Amino acid sequence: MMPLLAIAAWSGSGKTTLLKKLIPALRARGIRPGLIKHTHHHMDVDKPGKDSYELRKAGAAQTIVASAQRWALMTETPDEKALSLTYLVSRMDHSTLDLVLVEGFKHEAVAKILLFRRSAGHDVSELTLDEYVLAVASDVPLTVGVPVLDLNDPEGIADFIEKWIAGGCQVNVGRY
Repeated sequence: MMPLLAIAAWSGSGKTTLLKKLIPALRARGIRPGLIKHTHHHMDVDKPGKDSYELRKAGAAQTIVASAQRWALMTETPDEKALSLTYLVSRMDHSTLDLVLVEGFKHEAVAKILLFRRSAGHDVSELTLDEYVLAVASDVPLTVGVPVLDLNDPEGIADFIEKWIAGGCQVNVGRY
């Protein structure tokens, strides 16, 4: 079973900023994280004019672009409903991972750390503290029913995640 942990917050709260520091901190502890990022925007990892783009646009349902350094699989899904997080995690090579971090998907029934940044324009009363929330990472002191982590201390957050994994991912959710 692959531990799955969402980093969830409102736009502008610093999810990507935290993950850019958290991933190396986890790797330094010997934890191999994967990442799934949810976006609400139209996105394309390919570029117009490139052969792979032109071949994909010609109608290939799936395209793999590969080099000695990395490969990417692009799958066209214009006529399908939104993909589930379960499906996306199943596409990852679990033999190379110890944990899958998820940016976004805050409404999914998975273990999560919520972020709260005062300057993001929301009130702490707006946080949805359901049974899947392991902790809140905040830039201000909070009194909530879960542990509060320092949003500006990615090493401390990595410590929390490492203990969570070592403890068997105590919340019985977020495993696929």
